[in-house]
Formats: sequence, C-alpha cells, structure tokens
Amino acid sequence: MRAALRETYTLDDGAEIGAYSADDPSSGGAWVRLVVGPADGPGEESFDVFVCTPAWLQESVSDSGPQIGRHLLVVETLDLTAAVAFLRQHVESLEAADWRGLAEQLARIGHWEFEDHTP
Repeated sequence: MRAALRETYTLDDGAEIGAYSADDPSSGGAWVRLVVGPADGPGEESFDVFVCTPAWLQESVSDSGPQIGRHLLVVETLDLTAAVAFLRQHVESLEAADWRGLAEQLARIGHWEFEDHTP
C-alpha cells in the first residue's frame, strides 16, 4: 500500500499553500496540515508538520531554550510551495502492508491526528 497526499493547507490561517506569504521568508515558521490517505482507496487522516527556517529555530532556542525537533521540517527559506513539494515526494514514496503501518511511518513526519490513540 502506498500513500497519496490529497490536500494541504496552513494551520496558521487556513490559507492554501500557494496563497501563504511569510512576513520574513528568511526567518519564519508555519504549521502545515497534510491530508493523506491510501493511494488505492478512500479515507484520509491528517498529519501536521511545522515548517521553519534555521533563523526561526535559532531565535526560538535563544528565546525559549532547547527545542525538540519532532514533526519539524527545516528549510532554507519559508517557501511552503517548495516545502509541500518535498513532503509530497517523501509521503508518496512510503509503502507498507496496510494503512496502520503507513500511518505510523507518516507519524514520523507529522503529528498524526490519531497519535497516541488507543482503540
């Protein structure tokens, strides 16, 4: 089974990725929601990734101390179109025997809406 990235948008303002404009692309960060499902069937779940620049991360560490980099994508400049293209390529290259296995791999990239959920 393979994954298909079906939809993306920012969590900051719900804007479409192509319409997002950072105040300072060299020092910024934004949450992006990836809506992903099985490539060969219905269903989808969300995975949230924080996309930021090294300058944003450095400022955050200076202000708040050490940061844990889970669900984080570091990019040179805050260009969400380019970041999503990178994420799409990675997400759609993943493969697993079933959706659960695929979702667990995706949860290494972004915060899965069902992460830590016990059935």
